Amino acid sequence: MSDLDSEVLPLPPRYRFRDLLLGDQYFQNDDRVQVEFYVNENTFKERLKLFFIKNQRSSLRIRLFNFSLKLLTCLLYIVRVLLDDPALGIGCWGCPKQTYTFNESSSEINWAPILWVERKLALWVIQVIVAIISFLETMLLIYLSYKGNIWEQIFQVSFVLEMITTLPFIITIFWAPLRNLFIPVFLNCWLAKHALENMINDFHRAILRTQSAMFNQVLILFCTLLCLLFTGTCGIQHLERAGENLSLLTSFYFCIVTFSTVGYGDVTPKIWPSQLLVVIMICVALVVLPLQFEELVYLWMERQKSGGNYSRHRAQTEKHVILCVSSLKIDLLMDFLNEFYAHPRLQDYYVVILCPTEMDIQVRRVLQIPLWSQRVIYLQGSALKDQDLMRAKMDNGEACFILSSRNEVDRTAADHQTILRAWAVKDFAPNCPLYVQILKPENKFHVKFADHVVCEEECKYAMLALNCICPATSTLITLLVHTSRGQEGQESPEQWQRMYGRCSGNEVYHVRMGDSKFFREYQGKSFTYAAFHAHKKYGVCLIGLKREDNKSILLNPGPRHTLAASDTCFYINITKEENSAFTFKQEETRRRGLAGPGRGRGSSHLPVHSIIASVGTVAIDLQNTECPPAQGGECGKLALPTENGSGSRRPSIAPVLELADSSALLPCDLLSDQSEDEMTPSEDEGLSAVEYVKGYPPNSPYIGSSPTLCHLLPVKAPFCCLRLDKGCKHNSFEDAKAYGFKNKLIIVSAETAGNGLYNFIVPLRAYYRSRRELNPIVLLLDNKPDPHFLEAICCFPMVYYMEGSVDNLDSLLQCGIIYADNLVVVDKESTMSAEEDYMADAKTIVNVQTMFRLFPSLSITTELTHPSNMRFMQFRAKDSYSLALSKLEKRERENGSNLAFMFRLPFAAGRVFSISMLDTLLYQSFVKDYMISITRLLLGLDTTPGSGYLCAMKITEGDLWIGTYGRLFQKLCSSSAEIPIGVYRTQSHVFATSEPHDLRVQSQISVSADDCEDTREVKGPWGARAGTGGTGGSSMHGRHSVGGDPAEHPLLRRKSLQWARKLSRKSPKHAGKAAAEWISQQRLSLCQRSERQELSELVKNRMKHLGLPTTGYEDVANLTASDVMNRVNLGYLQDEMNDHQNTLSYVLINPPPDTRLEPHDIVYLIRCDPLAHVASSSPSRKSSCSNKLSSCNPETRGETQL
Repeated sequence: MSDLDSEVLPLPPRYRFRDLLLGDQYFQNDDRVQVEFYVNENTFKERLKLFFIKNQRSSLRIRLFNFSLKLLTCLLYIVRVLLDDPALGIGCWGCPKQTYTFNESSSEINWAPILWVERKLALWVIQVIVAIISFLETMLLIYLSYKGNIWEQIFQVSFVLEMITTLPFIITIFWAPLRNLFIPVFLNCWLAKHALENMINDFHRAILRTQSAMFNQVLILFCTLLCLLFTGTCGIQHLERAGENLSLLTSFYFCIVTFSTVGYGDVTPKIWPSQLLVVIMICVALVVLPLQFEELVYLWMERQKSGGNYSRHRAQTEKHVILCVSSLKIDLLMDFLNEFYAHPRLQDYYVVILCPTEMDIQVRRVLQIPLWSQRVIYLQGSALKDQDLMRAKMDNGEACFILSSRNEVDRTAADHQTILRAWAVKDFAPNCPLYVQILKPENKFHVKFADHVVCEEECKYAMLALNCICPATSTLITLLVHTSRGQEGQESPEQWQRMYGRCSGNEVYHVRMGDSKFFREYQGKSFTYAAFHAHKKYGVCLIGLKREDNKSILLNPGPRHTLAASDTCFYINITKEENSAFTFKQEETRRRGLAGPGRGRGSSHLPVHSIIASVGTVAIDLQNTECPPAQGGECGKLALPTENGSGSRRPSIAPVLELADSSALLPCDLLSDQSEDEMTPSEDEGLSAVEYVKGYPPNSPYIGSSPTLCHLLPVKAPFCCLRLDKGCKHNSFEDAKAYGFKNKLIIVSAETAGNGLYNFIVPLRAYYRSRRELNPIVLLLDNKPDPHFLEAICCFPMVYYMEGSVDNLDSLLQCGIIYADNLVVVDKESTMSAEEDYMADAKTIVNVQTMFRLFPSLSITTELTHPSNMRFMQFRAKDSYSLALSKLEKRERENGSNLAFMFRLPFAAGRVFSISMLDTLLYQSFVKDYMISITRLLLGLDTTPGSGYLCAMKITEGDLWIGTYGRLFQKLCSSSAEIPIGVYRTQSHVFATSEPHDLRVQSQISVSADDCEDTREVKGPWGARAGTGGTGGSSMHGRHSVGGDPAEHPLLRRKSLQWARKLSRKSPKHAGKAAAEWISQQRLSLCQRSERQELSELVKNRMKHLGLPTTGYEDVANLTASDVMNRVNLGYLQDEMNDHQNTLSYVLINPPPDTRLEPHDIVYLIRCDPLAHVASSSPSRKSSCSNKLSSCNPETRGETQL
């Protein structure tokens, strides 16, 4: 047997699979029972029910046939009326005809014309056939829908009408004389209406589309009106056969006039049956029509709330975008609409808003404005429902914007809702581009599939961090991502407002280099050369480019990068190149003809000046590059100026080379200088200084954070050492003074240590920051941080945390606020939602104003929920200048400006920021898909190899020899290959006031030396009295002394009580009204200064109570004029005492080349990446650089050469 089995060949696979399905054939004779399921559906009745009722498509066909049959019967009735003439005779079928004449004087009614009609044989046959079909269909449906109660179906109105209109015709088949009997066939119009309703319902079920209640209700109302008119017309016409014998058209006219309540009276019913019918029809109309209208109005109101549907035809012919939000506020809506429609090519787009909540009253009012009502459509619905996405025609949309609700207390829950919306949209319309806004960075990787993602906390903290080292970075980025034409403030009498408003119109644009008039002529030249000459010739600022074979954008790739025709250039300008008008002016002579041995400076060396009309810049006059005869024979390069700008010859600027000169700029000069500066310990640091290493942070708090090379500790700090106010076994320091920091502190006040706070630390610890410039960071947190957050920050040097609140003075003093240079107040999540929307910032504003009163020399950056509340950050009652700024803001808003708040002093100075200002970054990415990438590079969130970074430099007195911004551009491009993009300017300003006293008037009043010897003072440069000395004039942290230099005298000086008594004794000598006013002004000044003394004493008492030294506290009396001018990032005005003459700060983006430089200007620079030069250099040069670095610090050599 085993031999036989071994000889049998195996079955092919298909047979084995068949046997597996069918089973073994040897067991087919076993007892088996075949079970059939759903046997009841195989009966004849169930099959008929499935065909006539259950199946949508077949049921739709049956109802359509029934509807057509009813319409045919009504049409046959009209034909019968038109063929019937009572004047020819009236009688039954086959009976002799009798004529009848109506007599108005007789009250008797001849019923024969009403009972009998003339019906042709062919017409009778057709009507009988139609009646038989209708009768059989009705009986079949009654049988199929029978559920045990036959009387319920018999007494239905539709069944009764069906019997009235069909059964008499069937009877006439068997009784011929009744063939001329009147049958009210016109009542079939009501059956046709009923069939139409059922047909519409089946139609919506068959095509699997949501039924439109509004469409159905309108259809029902229209059919009801039509049936009333048709019934009344036919009924009156037939009854009046016994009267005036009205025609069908006359009867229709009478019904229209009667139902419209016009009632001319030219046609009236003559007999009482027709009059009774009119009364019945009017009563029915008065009952039925109001009910129908009420239902229609209700549905219309509901539709207004939900928004209805976006037209499929419009979606296929017009372009539209969808905005998905949890709750729509008026500020969010206006920001989106103003920014979206600011682009000319988006004017024909429609905006469909999909929101689950009911439309707000303010939103409804705005959407009723003709400007928006024709382009914005509001739909109430959820993005998680396919029906609502179908209503919004998501599959035909050009883009879908999904915004998070930042006003929610639980921001994580808000992100979860956003993630689900993004998933739902991607599942429903995978080809629709997604633009997603997420709040917390740890949730960003869930929506990584979206085309563009903006993480709010990432951008917010990085921007606030850069604000501490590059003043007003928040204002710079906000102005760049807003669309503006630069027309704001041009009608203002203030020069700074006109210049600030014009420069705010600069935006980032892109163009292919081979197609550009700006940059085409610089093909094959270095990036730095093209940037300088494009700015000099056209006033545009070239900031970066993208290679054709590389998707990464590079900001300032450096002088070694050669431009190619296929490169995409990114530049800052008032408008894009396509919208620029060029005016060419030919020079009198060419460049070589102008150069002469006796000319020190030519009018211009360019043969052609190309100036953009909208920018209004002029070409720069550079110094002659040829050497004077007295200088000798060498004239290869211009000698660079000395440090102080003085020398035997006038300082000059080297020209920008077309191609990088290897001998002039070493590949690691920037690194070597920086490393030597960092790694060489100073004398006061000694040998105990902690050595930092450069590397990538080992622990990232969330998935998706961009790796950045940073200054790190060699060994991670224990968690106990991160606590600032408590000592541990490793150190016993309990306050900021004990640490002995060399640089000023940066304090961040936040509610919780979220993962986004990590992005505040990284830009401040980036590898390109000099070690000497690293500021200690103190996190003032309301809640204790999680261990995973401490694990992420323990590798960074000089980063500490402390539990406390910003509204607690003890917490501020313990965290070292008197040693801080910057305080960042982050908006708390728990206060973002309030009963009154704009009250969410109330606590933050009051706390910041209190801190400013207590610590006036502190630079405070505040985040607000609502941008409109920034006007309260420097609120001063009875101040005419603030009132003028408020009027200017209102005027700009009326003119349609998207940046009406830009002239508020806190925003212009970069002291206040709202994350809602960055919403436009997501909106702009629809037109400029590169804006998010460029913004992240500027903020330091992304570090692309070879891309530069944003930094700042200060213009000192020794730099004023450069003269103009254009010459500074050349100086930076030729010496350090840096690209300036703007200026942060701080200037003194006289603020007019409506109060009667004036500081300048006070400064002109003096007290005689005989009576007031202890108050002899010298007028300071700001008009305030400045003494020759005083206590507290200098501090251990680099404060300016108040010594013999008249520029360093105190701006504010306390007045002793003895001085006040002598002043009161001297006051009788002043006669008249002026003396009385002068005395009242001095008393007011004393009251104000006593208030400052109270604040100062309050702070000192709390410091003594906490055991903190008071020597470091710097009160208002020690704030000097030079302190204010040197603290150029001090955006707040001083308080009511000295607010008449103070400083204001503002940002100038890409100013014209002829803009004069002023002292204390801070220039925003894009510095090229030093590591890119090291990586791209030759091995020999790399080894020489490494030798130089090894002499500085061997530990960091490997890290630097990455």
